[in-house]
Amino acid sequence: MSLTTFLQHSLTGISLGGSYALIAIGYTMVYGILRLINFAHGDIFMMAGYFMIFAMASLPWAISIPLVIILTVILGVSIERIAYKPLRTAPRMSIMISAIGVSYLLQNLATYLFTALPRAYPEIPFLKKIFRIGDLSASLVTLITPILTIILVFCLLFLINKTKSGMAMRAVSKDFETAQLMGIKLNNTISYTFLIGSFLAAVGSILYFTDRMSVTPFSGTLPGLKCFVAAVLGGIGSIPGAVVGGFLIGICETFLVAFGYSTFSDAFTFILLIVILLFRPTGLFGEKIIDKV
Repeated sequence: MSLTTFLQHSLTGISLGGSYALIAIGYTMVYGILRLINFAHGDIFMMAGYFMIFAMASLPWAISIPLVIILTVILGVSIERIAYKPLRTAPRMSIMISAIGVSYLLQNLATYLFTALPRAYPEIPFLKKIFRIGDLSASLVTLITPILTIILVFCLLFLINKTKSGMAMRAVSKDFETAQLMGIKLNNTISYTFLIGSFLAAVGSILYFTDRMSVTPFSGTLPGLKCFVAAVLGGIGSIPGAVVGGFLIGICETFLVAFGYSTFSDAFTFILLIVILLFRPTGLFGEKIIDKV
């Protein structure tokens, strides 16, 4: 493999990893607050893809992008209020079953409304603009995805560590009852967490589907599972860990495809999950409990 080819694949892998990282943050934040694996998170990401398809059918991209983000946030917060909030005091298994149920509901609802056939994802002109650096060529979305991911992560860490809302989230993640006794509005804090996670899923959806150009009702299933693995790999509950896990999986997956092992690229992710659970169940950053959200 030549240096140019290596750099080209590295760029693609980093870009894919950035999209995975944004989605993985949603998993890790919800787990940090509720100790819940939100299995519907990948399907929220999928629905964001359909929102963009229908938004851009009649609106320019400059209006469609904010509209898609708003609709995705509303969907994520509504799911929390309808499916998870009533089970706040129920056993943890009940809320996890509810999350699985919501996931299947979204998939089947999308199949019923949009059919199972792939729908073409609209082209956002400025994101598809091709840049050349020597022998390397890449679209703008490939170049800006990792940069945008890092910027959003730093903004999120600032919000969590330096604001009152972030302090409330950290308090709730430590102890529900004590946080309530201290006057923290538990429901508002949890909804705020889902709002952030859904916002990042919407951004990740735009960046991911722009390169892949089609959406189906099951487009969120495999990326969602991979992002869950990324969160576990980094140490679920740790935002920096989710980011590192997302980038690692994106890069490894890209190089497996480049070397002709595309058949095993998906299996590799889940083999990695098994290995991590066997040898380091807390993940790469799992020991840093103070960083958990």
